[in-house]
Amino acid sequence: MRALLSAMILGGATVGLGACTSGFEAPYDPGVCYYVVPSETEGEEPRLNVVAQDQPQIEMCAARLEEMRARFLRMGGSNREIIGAYQGQFIFIDPQGVKFGKTLTGARFFALARTGDGRLAVPGAIVRDEEGRPVAVAENPPTAPAE
Repeated sequence: MRALLSAMILGGATVGLGACTSGFEAPYDPGVCYYVVPSETEGEEPRLNVVAQDQPQIEMCAARLEEMRARFLRMGGSNREIIGAYQGQFIFIDPQGVKFGKTLTGARFFALARTGDGRLAVPGAIVRDEEGRPVAVAENPPTAPAE
């Protein structure tokens, strides 16, 4: 009787843990960049649309998603936040920058920030003014070749 009771408790705990870990996962297709279309109804999984293939790294996928976001905004769209997926990770693009995460609802790693003119850059490379706002930095002018 005691063994049966402990087996039932263990089985119930296993089922409970399985329910907690089940969720929508980013696909692991090598080099494929996806746009994640959030579901409109409760309980339905998001849809995936291929944005680009043969992307060598996650930052390149983020750049393709940013291009898509900017193009939609120019055409009159209003969605300023986009979710993408690349090789098992989710990419979150919003007006502040780009973040990566393993799940749709979990912790996110801040990867790229927006400069003062809206471009994306590594956070440490951004120059800020006294109040902390990003300042657009132009590239150094090319030097004339020595004769």
